[in-house]
Amino acid sequence: MLAFHNPLHRGHAPVHEFFRGERVPCFENPTRADYVESSLRARGHRLLAPDADSSTVLGQVHAARYLAFLEGAWQQWLALDTANASVQPFPSVWPVRTLRSDREPDNFIARLGLYSMDNGTPLAAGTWAAAKAGADAAASAAFRVDAGERAVFCCTRPPGHHAGPDFMGGYCFLNNAAVAAQALRDRGADRVAVLDVDYHHGNGTQSIFYGRGDVLFVSIHGDPRTEYPFYLGHADETGEGEGEGCNLNLPLPAGTTATAWFAALEQACARIARFGADALVVSLGLDTFEGDPISRFALACADFSRLGARLAGLKLPTVLVLEGGYATAELGTNAGNVLDGFEQA
Repeated sequence: MLAFHNPLHRGHAPVHEFFRGERVPCFENPTRADYVESSLRARGHRLLAPDADSSTVLGQVHAARYLAFLEGAWQQWLALDTANASVQPFPSVWPVRTLRSDREPDNFIARLGLYSMDNGTPLAAGTWAAAKAGADAAASAAFRVDAGERAVFCCTRPPGHHAGPDFMGGYCFLNNAAVAAQALRDRGADRVAVLDVDYHHGNGTQSIFYGRGDVLFVSIHGDPRTEYPFYLGHADETGEGEGEGCNLNLPLPAGTTATAWFAALEQACARIARFGADALVVSLGLDTFEGDPISRFALACADFSRLGARLAGLKLPTVLVLEGGYATAELGTNAGNVLDGFEQA
């Protein structure tokens, strides 16, 4: 399978994050993509650098002021103090209920809070370049699928599905799946389905398309009553306005077995078939793996081959976008199994 990798991803290499209030080494780190790239090359898949500019598409799925902030954030941080080059900025205040979000503060940390949903998404010197290259990869994949490729994989990081119209979160800055879906729409697909199989609900993708009837969003994920992102992903979220009925959440309890997970996948696939999509985008989170350090489902390595085969069974032009997955040593195996399962089907 053709795959686009992110040649700039190593520039996004923050040293630590805050996880459940504790300062820990970053789970989302450059070795994730390295393992996947190595596995794909060993299996004979083709990896190319992005060859499309996602700028126009980004402006359709993200707010202009958010993109402007993100692009210049590191330079603004350094402008406060040159010593900040060795310090990771984190938000410490957020505009929650009754506070205003329409006015952008002058204070940098306050602006960072304005555009963040958590304090677990650290910035680094190369964050914007890495995130933009990942979005370029997603657009490149969509263009190739539109040109006739059966399926294309995006081996990119940082991930994207928690990034909303005007906020970052969950290690995500730009929403690669949304970029791919919008690029496919721009190229003439009347309807696009986005299937998110990451352990964590793709709240950003849902938020971007929630009021639209041309993009179906379906997510299988850990129950938000106990799992990140906590504040979105419930079954009663079905869309609004023109998007009513175009959002399907399938939350599952921690400890869900492969049998139960694949039963939910069948529900998801049935809904996608009824939607009549012209193309499919898969937010391919691999943190449903039984050995993932921050997730609690029980899929084994072999189950990812089965996942790939089922996705192929939808018989749609398909863009697969790497999202989560933090058991780094197995991440390459699981990604490769999905692609091989898809092709062998």
